[in-house]
Amino acid sequence: MHTTVVQTVDPVLDRMRAIGRGLGPHDGVGRFNRVYLRVTELVAADLSAGAFHDPDFVARLDRVFAGLYFDAVAADEAGRAPGHAWRPLFEARGARAVCPLQHVLAGMNAHISHDLPLAVIETCAERGLTPGPAVHADYLRVNDLLARAEAEARREVEPWLLRLATRDLETVKHIIGTFGVARARDLAWCAVEALWPQRGTPLFDASADLLARTVETTGRLLVTPVVPPVFADEPSR
Repeated sequence: MHTTVVQTVDPVLDRMRAIGRGLGPHDGVGRFNRVYLRVTELVAADLSAGAFHDPDFVARLDRVFAGLYFDAVAADEAGRAPGHAWRPLFEARGARAVCPLQHVLAGMNAHISHDLPLAVIETCAERGLTPGPAVHADYLRVNDLLARAEAEARREVEPWLLRLATRDLETVKHIIGTFGVARARDLAWCAVEALWPQRGTPLFDASADLLARTVETTGRLLVTPVVPPVFADEPSR
């Protein structure tokens, strides 16, 4: 039986705030970090409100999940390339011809499409659970919060999109339309179900690597530059 004392996500919040303090307002990783911080604040609020079926599982999942992002940040800070899924965002972080929302969605793509399945599997295995209906219900609740943050990010970028010429606007709309939290969430759960039986076998590592490279391909599409670079003078938030 699991303890009823919920693990705090405060260390995750503290780390995200520390990362944010070290990044400029136009840094693509910083743009994603701000949105992810918002999501984690919402998770913390829902944990306090008792909104989850298994709050202790969710708190642990939140920490494992965030740890994969922190690993990418640490690799970059050490001068190493992050994992394949994260490379598009980190490589394009300073691109002024990339819309702020493109950076955010590239981060969400890496984190939801790649990191989330691995975090669910690790947390379930650690806690002696299987990714069944109860876990899936809390998984959907967390992803509802991600979708809420995505919607907020899309609303915030609308004023800058209106400054684009029609042709460039259509290009950006096409790019950002290729990713959505709901689709990514469903595909990530499919990845959980596919990878779960492969745990402890060589096939697991091969499948996880293929997932990372597939997510990388989508990420590179999401950070396609838009000309002219009209986003260079966006106000900081």
